Amino acid sequence: MTGAPDAAHGAVDATTAWERLLSIRTADRAVASGLVPDGAGGARWAGAATPEAVWLAERYLPLCLAGPRVAFGQLGQSLDGFIATRTGDADYVTGEEDRRHLHRLRALADAVLVGAGTAVADDPRLTVRACAGRDPVRVVLDPRGRVPRHRQVFTDGAAPTLWVVGPDAATDGVGDGVEVLALPDTAAFAPQRLLAALAARGLGRVLIEGGGVTVSRFLRARALDRLYVTVAPVLLGDGVPGLRFPGTPVMRDALRPPLRRALLGEDTLFELDLRTAAGS
Repeated sequence: MTGAPDAAHGAVDATTAWERLLSIRTADRAVASGLVPDGAGGARWAGAATPEAVWLAERYLPLCLAGPRVAFGQLGQSLDGFIATRTGDADYVTGEEDRRHLHRLRALADAVLVGAGTAVADDPRLTVRACAGRDPVRVVLDPRGRVPRHRQVFTDGAAPTLWVVGPDAATDGVGDGVEVLALPDTAAFAPQRLLAALAARGLGRVLIEGGGVTVSRFLRARALDRLYVTVAPVLLGDGVPGLRFPGTPVMRDALRPPLRRALLGEDTLFELDLRTAAGS
């Protein structure tokens, strides 16, 4: 895959870099796309590249190469750990660069998953708009079938939607492009079982986007391979919490996974490698 080089230097630019990253799922494909080992466990562009292109490869190549089965969570929160105010207003906790980052994560996923609470409160579109890329399948976890039928994921037709409900949920009144998956019981909503059900449909790369309750459930079940948390330099005092799970009474037993940091404008992105932590 090729793209327009940087006009001044003939270098790989951000647009070209992202287009190439979208096609990479194996090490061989990375080499074919112009990436070579950097000697420090990562990779770099073989030729000249702009700083933006270098940053994109450093940030997203590990996710590109994470394999056909990978679950990765994402949250944007305040410095004191809230994803929205007490009224549910989350517009917006983090800045524009983090929203672009979120859309890149969507573009690298087969499916993007949210809980019923997020679908009700935020009415998200869950499509790729801030960067190039294909829209993932939108997965709405809704055991009781309580998400209103007029929400965008059910009506806009912008991308396929999989509505995952319990056995007694009413599922009438949704638009074209919405497929209903009725699970037999509560146990079938367990994170690992959900991921297996999605993988059986060809949806192996899954972004768990929200909200805090859903991401926390997957984290608590050790069903996440990676977790991206963006922290904005804002204090809310109270509100809708982000990550919450049963903790340890002893600090030395706290989860300390390998991580990478990056600045996204005024925000700070933390990328946690939970797969490595689980295997250590």
